[in-house]
Amino acid sequence: MTDWSQLHHACGTAEDIPGLLEAVGPNPRDPGWDALASRLYHQGGVYSASYAALTRLTEKARQWSLADRRMPLYLASQIVASRDIRDDVTDPFTTHAAEITELLALTEEAFGDPALAGDSLNYVQLLSTLLSFEGVDGWGVHLDEVSGDEYEVSCPACSSENFVVFGELGHFSTADDMYFKRPPTDAIPLQPQDPATATGLLPRLHARALTDGQPEVAGKLPYVFGYADCVHCGEHFSVPEAILARW
Repeated sequence: MTDWSQLHHACGTAEDIPGLLEAVGPNPRDPGWDALASRLYHQGGVYSASYAALTRLTEKARQWSLADRRMPLYLASQIVASRDIRDDVTDPFTTHAAEITELLALTEEAFGDPALAGDSLNYVQLLSTLLSFEGVDGWGVHLDEVSGDEYEVSCPACSSENFVVFGELGHFSTADDMYFKRPPTDAIPLQPQDPATATGLLPRLHARALTDGQPEVAGKLPYVFGYADCVHCGEHFSVPEAILARW
């Protein structure tokens, strides 16, 4: 049995966590999810109680339907992916390897939910969740931003901020934070990677998105894993390396 009084979360000792986990339902709007996240994943930080909660989150994901299990999967993946560890605890891939293995399998099953066909937002979240449970550094946290059609990154040469934009408005870098209201005058086209010749994550994620019936997501990925030019100094840089440099 877990002695929650000996564990901590963002608000103090963790005696309240079992009750919150027991009461929360699958509805994403259930306030219990906000209460759990504010304690177990506060501003990206995790605690001893965060890792202890993985067992119960795994149980909920196992018991609920493909659609209903998304919330426990999402919270568990955020906990696992965090590197802002605020207690003296061991890596969860060591202490909770069995739970993470099962969470990975439950996530794979969740891709079978027919409702995902028209839901790119939850699809991308599930994809990032999968990467978290696979132990892929960085992308379990940052892949979600694919749904927002932009990344804000720092130039590796001059440290100036650039918006890397990919979506209905085009594919470019800009310093204009109002680019979505007016065409930017400083836009520089992005250079996508070809998934057929690329190495690393891009080929796998691109092929999976196409196989899963997500062509819009697949179309964004070559730009996310491609190259941009800094609008301030002209430096040509790798977009994924700039994204992960913030992590």
